[in-house]
Amino acid sequence: MTAPGVGPSVRALQYWERRQEVVANNLANASTPGFKGARVFSRLLEDGGPSAEVRDDLRGGPLAQTGRPLDLALEGDGFLVVEGEQGERYVRGGSLALDPAGQLVTADGWKVLGEGGGIVLPPGQVSVAPDGTVRVDGAEVGRLRVERPSSPPVREGEGRWAPRGQGEAVPREEVRLRQGQLEESNVDPVSALVEMIEIQRAYGAIQRSLQAHDSVMQTIATDVGRVGG
Repeated sequence: MTAPGVGPSVRALQYWERRQEVVANNLANASTPGFKGARVFSRLLEDGGPSAEVRDDLRGGPLAQTGRPLDLALEGDGFLVVEGEQGERYVRGGSLALDPAGQLVTADGWKVLGEGGGIVLPPGQVSVAPDGTVRVDGAEVGRLRVERPSSPPVREGEGRWAPRGQGEAVPREEVRLRQGQLEESNVDPVSALVEMIEIQRAYGAIQRSLQAHDSVMQTIATDVGRVGG
């Protein structure tokens, strides 16, 4: 039988361990373009112990100028839609490229979708308007699909997100694409470091409490044994 108070304390340690994992991952990706940090929230169980719930922070990060015409970033909410072998996914932009057929793709080869499917760019000067319209030497060749997810998407890594359900097209007047820019991570490394210190202090305090509890229980068990003898 678990001693009173030990169960919630053990769960508290597990909560802080999980929170430390998440914050450490945020810190490791503080310089990863387009990375979205995660946040840990606690939910109290019936016995008073906390349970960790992790939620992705989809807020936009700051934009950095690159000057490359195929570097794209989104301001505000919404995602570009890309397609690969696993189906459609969401990205926030990135350093795009052209495949051998002149089709617009992500750095790892996923096809970037326009409103009519993939976008093929002929040779020439590429410009992307804030509303997502793509032109080459002034001639329109397509318009990028920008969607707002109906439910929080699922993180897949490499800057991709799997949609849950059907997304909603962002109205043209609300799309804010920035050419020649990349979105930086939305993780504030200073705040994350402060949070990591707070986590370590809280974890250490609970550990000391459990050690003190074990010491008391050991003393009680020893004294009872002497009385019984």
